[in-house]
Amino acid sequence: MVSAEVRLGELGVELPPPPVPLGAYVEAVRSGNLLFLSGTLPLELGVPKFVGRLGDSMNLEQGRLACRLAILNALSLARAHLGSLDAVTRIVRSTVSLATTHDFALHAKVADAASELLMNLFGPEKMPTRMVYGVSSLPAGVCAAVELILEVGA
Repeated sequence: MVSAEVRLGELGVELPPPPVPLGAYVEAVRSGNLLFLSGTLPLELGVPKFVGRLGDSMNLEQGRLACRLAILNALSLARAHLGSLDAVTRIVRSTVSLATTHDFALHAKVADAASELLMNLFGPEKMPTRMVYGVSSLPAGVCAAVELILEVGA
């Protein structure tokens, strides 16, 4: 099996610097063989990107790009805390929150952008369960946030 770190290079994916918390919390906590990541946003060098609500000022493709950037930030946090993404033995849970209008119904298609990147990096055997929520707002006004729970090696 090809390592996640090797797959990053093969896919031409460069992880951004790990984001810093926007409030009074820590970005990751390890308990036993689980690493819990705080919700990550689509930030570039601390600047919110993809600000707005899906179904209003943001469209499906912008939502997918926001989810992809948020999952890249989550993976960057994981690497910073583990030393390597190869320490991930399983992605247990992915939670995607989307700021949407009340009638937006394409949540799964937006969240798939994050899931597809995880699949390409880790393979189908490490894919997580997933929950997607539509919410009225998210921090910094962004349209997407991603939270991960990872199983990690010793």
